[in-house]
Amino acid sequence: MYFGYMMEKKDAAEEVTSFIKLPVYTRSGDYIGHVRNIFLDLEQKQVSSLLVTNTNSSIVEGSVDVAVPYRWVNAVGDIVILSYFPERVTTQRKEERTEENTDDIDIIE
Repeated sequence: MYFGYMMEKKDAAEEVTSFIKLPVYTRSGDYIGHVRNIFLDLEQKQVSSLLVTNTNSSIVEGSVDVAVPYRWVNAVGDIVILSYFPERVTTQRKEERTEENTDDIDIIE
């Protein structure tokens, strides 16, 4: 990742590395986790999503890391506030292999 990369949102330029370690909250004030990484769409020259880690186990099953689409971000300052986040995030378990289904890829819907 190119750390000098700048992104723009609502007429304000921010250095994307300033997002790292920021706490992430829902609009209602529920703690989700903190930003671990930023995914960039280099063709569009914009942030595509934020990787949130150390997630709240009461909201994210197993406290797994989740990628949050950047379009869900409402505000960024000392914290990140999301305009949308599901009430509960669950993981889908891989089904038992059958003779018809021998793919090694899990599909998340």
